[in-house]
Amino acid sequence: MADPVAHLSRHLARLPGIGEKTATRLAFHLVTGPAAHARELAAALLEAVDATQLCSACMNLTDTDPCRLCADASRDPTTLCVVAQPSDVMAIDRAGQFRGRYHVLHGLLSPLDGVSPDDLRIAELVRRLEPAGEDGERAEVREVILATSAGVEGETTAMYLARLLKPLGVAVSRIASGIPVGGELEYSDQATIARALEGRSAL
Repeated sequence: MADPVAHLSRHLARLPGIGEKTATRLAFHLVTGPAAHARELAAALLEAVDATQLCSACMNLTDTDPCRLCADASRDPTTLCVVAQPSDVMAIDRAGQFRGRYHVLHGLLSPLDGVSPDDLRIAELVRRLEPAGEDGERAEVREVILATSAGVEGETTAMYLARLLKPLGVAVSRIASGIPVGGELEYSDQATIARALEGRSAL
């Protein structure tokens, strides 16, 4: 293919979930389609990169500081949900059940990949929970919900945060995990079934 198209394809292949074939197909689509569409996409990409920043409170991606969720007075400031990525905020908030506030870590602990606590937004989380003011009055947060994934990195991060946060005097909880709604027991793995049994609740 032409060098500019190959160059575009290589850059598209760097995106998560985009393989070489998909990147090539997207590159051809952009190049052979209306030039105006490609320019609009380029402009939108540059605008997103230039206008997006981290919220100084929750570390979520935003174009205003504080972000809209942190500035929303109707949300409960005493409950904080800790997630790994900004996309997790969207997933939880879409469910409509959680009306507290969030904190985004921007990753999970992974010693094998060289990701340590210093690489995540953990220090900012601790600052939100420390006593505020000269009188030592504690911050508003009373409960921290750890909403990391059930994988090895998610569990490692949750256990690390629980040990770190409990001495600060806040309640620390973990989201439940187990059999998904509509899932069949016979197709579930042993770890999932064990977790579902451990997290059972009274009816």
